[in-house]
Amino acid sequence: MSALLQRDEAPQAPRLSTDNPLVDLRFRALLGAAEWDKLPADVRTRFSKRLCGHTAATYVGRVTELRMNLAGRILSQALRLVGAPLPVCLDTDVASVVTVTEDGTTGGQVWTRLYAKRGGFPQIIHSAKRFAGPTGLEEYIGYGIAMALKLSVEDGTLAFRSVGYNLKVGRLRVPLPHWLSPGRLTVTHRETDAGAFEFTLHLGHRLFGELLYQCGQYRDQHE
Repeated sequence: MSALLQRDEAPQAPRLSTDNPLVDLRFRALLGAAEWDKLPADVRTRFSKRLCGHTAATYVGRVTELRMNLAGRILSQALRLVGAPLPVCLDTDVASVVTVTEDGTTGGQVWTRLYAKRGGFPQIIHSAKRFAGPTGLEEYIGYGIAMALKLSVEDGTLAFRSVGYNLKVGRLRVPLPHWLSPGRLTVTHRETDAGAFEFTLHLGHRLFGELLYQCGQYRDQHE
């Protein structure tokens, strides 16, 4: 049993750089300088903003594509029990706003995504990117559930790929077995124009195929 439990120490997680109070170099540290330099300048800027206190980054756009198979729809509805971290409707060409703020507890980042609907209130999804876990970066959705992420650069696109899920109990992590995993998640961030980017989310399962695909187009919002 002890082999299944991991202490939440994350010795490889990069520290927040204090050399420049306006720059956060933790994503750069995870990728390495050579891979980081392959990204467009605007992408590097977005992922090196120092977000603390009252500072926030905001991106405004629209959902251009969204599809789910039957298994994906069942999963998204079932996950309402843990805060609905996946879209729950298939509306497209609707407004979307993404806001990034500091996670004051861990020093990570809270990502808040708003998706408008053609009827009713928008869906709001919260998650936190924390510089912790076995890869140095994880997505935390609440209720003790976290997903380890691995960063890579592919043809100038920044990709986040899930490499395992775990349940946090205090300072312990209990890895979820493969049969409980919702599938392999891939998120990409690709520059499309000056100050604009495309976001995609793909969730695939080895038995149930493509559960979910979402694509959105966003623009930077400046003060």
